[in-house]
Amino acid sequence: MKSIDAATVKHVALLSRLSLDEKELSLYARQLESIVKYISKLNEIDTKNVSPTSHVLKGLKNVYRADEPRLSLDPRAVLTNAPQAEGGFFRVPQVIEGK
Repeated sequence: MKSIDAATVKHVALLSRLSLDEKELSLYARQLESIVKYISKLNEIDTKNVSPTSHVLKGLKNVYRADEPRLSLDPRAVLTNAPQAEGGFFRVPQVIEGK
């Protein structure tokens, strides 16, 4: 596998629209090269007799409850807890500036 050098990191940074200085390019190149070496080390492990898994906890299963239609809360009762209400809705301060 090709090693990761500063030029490779610079190319990826350009594609990602990241601005990196020379110090960061060198640092990230070393860190990424270390990660790639670790992954290649893991690839050396013999896994022929290991069955594939989707989760590390054997026998794990999801438990869902059946959907049951229920009446929703009464809007007037809910709005009694609102600091401000208007037209059947919660009134909140504007957080997005208008155009």
